[in-house]
Amino acid sequence: MTYIPYLSTVITFAFVFSVYNRYRQRGGIHLLLWAFGLFLYGLGTLSEAILSLTFNPFLLKIWYLTGAMLTAAWLGMGSVHLLIRKGNTAKVLTWILAGVSAIAFVLIMISPVKSAFYDVARPASEQYKDILSRNGIIILLTILLNIYGTLTLVGGAIYSAFLFWRKKILVNRMFGNILIAAGALSPAMGGSLLKAGFTDLLYLSEFIGAILMYVGFVMATSGRTETVENLTSQQA
Repeated sequence: MTYIPYLSTVITFAFVFSVYNRYRQRGGIHLLLWAFGLFLYGLGTLSEAILSLTFNPFLLKIWYLTGAMLTAAWLGMGSVHLLIRKGNTAKVLTWILAGVSAIAFVLIMISPVKSAFYDVARPASEQYKDILSRNGIIILLTILLNIYGTLTLVGGAIYSAFLFWRKKILVNRMFGNILIAAGALSPAMGGSLLKAGFTDLLYLSEFIGAILMYVGFVMATSGRTETVENLTSQQA
C-alpha cells in the first residue's frame, strides 16, 4: 500500500488549491491558515512517499516536522481565527505558534540522524524513533502542538456543527464540520493502529483523513441554505 501516500499528496494539494482559491475570492485569515496547514499535510505525505523509495535525512526531518508536529496546530489556528473574531487573542496565539514553529524547525534541523538504520521497505512512522534523535524539548513540543491542534481543529469543527444544529440552519455546514472533525481524527487513529502493528493502515488513515476533510470543506462552503427542519421533513 505504499502507493497510498502519493494519492494522499495529490488529494491534499488539490485541497490546498481549493482553500487558497476561496481565500483569494473571499479573504479571511482563517482560510489562509487552513491552506498553509494543508500544505504542511501535503509535504508530510509527499516526504513519506519519497522515503518509501529512498532515504534522505532532510526529508525525514521535513516529514517529522510537518506530519508529527506542525500540521494539526496550523490547521487548528485557522479554526481559532474563524471562531474568535473579537480582540487580539487569535493574533497573539498565531504569533506564539509561529515562534514555537521556528524553534521546532531549528531543533529538528540540528538533530542527528542515524541513516544506517533506515529501511525503505518500512514506513518512516514505524522506525523514526530509532533514526531521528529527539531530545526532551522536541518530544514535549510534539505533544503540546498535537494537543493544541486537536483541541482547536476537531473541537472547533464540532463546536461549529453544534451551533448550526442548535440554530437548525445550514445543515450542509453542520455535516461538513462533522466530516472535517472525523477527517482530522483519522490520522490520529492511524497512529494508534501503527502502535498495534497495523502498519499499512496508517497510510490509509491519512488518505481517508484528507478525503473526509476535503469533502467536509466543500460541503460546508457550498451555496446551499437548507435548514435542519427542511431536511427532516424531506426524510419523513
